[in-house]
Amino acid sequence: MSHVIVVGGGAAGMFAAIAAAKNGHQVTLYEKNEKLGKKIFITGKGRCNITNAADMEELFDAVVTNSKFLYSSFYGYTNQNVIDFFEDAGVPVKIERGNRVFPISDHSSDVIRALEREMKKVGVKVCLNTEVKSVEAEKDKFNKVVLKDTTTQTADACIVATGGLSYRSTGSTGDGFRFAENVGHKVTQCFPSLVPMETKEPWICELQGLSLRNVEAKILDGKKELYKDFGEMLFTHFGVSGPLIISASSYVGKKFMDKNGQKKELTLEIDLKPALTEEQLDQRVLRDFEENHNRQFKNAITKLFPTKLIPVMLELGGIDPEKKVNSIEKEERKQFVHLIKHFRMTLTGLRDYPEAIITKGGVNVKEIDPGTMESKLVKGLYFAGEVLDLDALTGGFNLQIAWSTGYAAGNAIQ
Repeated sequence: MSHVIVVGGGAAGMFAAIAAAKNGHQVTLYEKNEKLGKKIFITGKGRCNITNAADMEELFDAVVTNSKFLYSSFYGYTNQNVIDFFEDAGVPVKIERGNRVFPISDHSSDVIRALEREMKKVGVKVCLNTEVKSVEAEKDKFNKVVLKDTTTQTADACIVATGGLSYRSTGSTGDGFRFAENVGHKVTQCFPSLVPMETKEPWICELQGLSLRNVEAKILDGKKELYKDFGEMLFTHFGVSGPLIISASSYVGKKFMDKNGQKKELTLEIDLKPALTEEQLDQRVLRDFEENHNRQFKNAITKLFPTKLIPVMLELGGIDPEKKVNSIEKEERKQFVHLIKHFRMTLTGLRDYPEAIITKGGVNVKEIDPGTMESKLVKGLYFAGEVLDLDALTGGFNLQIAWSTGYAAGNAIQ
């Protein structure tokens, strides 16, 4: 029987501990917080989006960084395995829009309690309020961990599942990156991800709280299209948020830096009426104008936009708001139609880690065995979850990465 140390009591750490203990190992889990699963508790707005019930191809498509690395672990422990695990552990689940899987109770605490029960059942020793200060190796083999109180704990293997840098209040303070670098691993550059973005235009503040549904968003770097999708977005006091924008941040975060590491701006272009071509929209605007031909321009466009958006569209539209509709020229109208289809603003950067759902970047997966999560540099040292350079879109995909890599690491230890 080997002694296995797990550092971190989040999704990946708890799952790794359960898998290792089921394999007959003596497992000790160290968590620096006063309780386990602090980040699980807040995921899915406190409901915990456990996984996504999509088919495997869609699962891989939702992984933004290093999806090929996950081939073994995703097939080794699938989304269906995750659903079965929680249902067997007393957490019945339901599938919602976009194949998102939640506990029927809508309580993330039920997910954490189920993991705690399973750990207890298989004999995992949990040490709360216990911070690991370093993970050490000797002759390219894991040797021991040093705790904050300077005591050392030796073991046959160690699984590092300390998370990334997002939601620091949950304990994700980059410890695992430091542990990895100390034993010779490379950590790729880290960025906040699945995070709102900031904009430059002063009129954005006027739109605070406005949610737009069924719009198409494009993000451009000069003329180059970096991202395009359809869905819902939200304006805030600092810029833009909502599902469309948060997903976009996964793809464009690194693009706010040029090759010399200097900050640069990107363009967000919103098509407010994506169901209509520019010609169809022009006909629609023309009809509205004909119905209101004696009214002022500002009173003739009320059916086109939410109330909060009207002053901004008037400001940007290039037509005098007081002008009578019957005196608006064709060229002016066409320009206004173009604005509706190409409503642009300047993106200046991402919001910071406290608002980021996950971290992009982490321990370089080229130095990790994809089948076992073991370090290729240090025997007996494993990494699982967000500490690795893996990230995916929202919808339960990031937790699936945690479960699959945690299981792979715990299950691989001989």
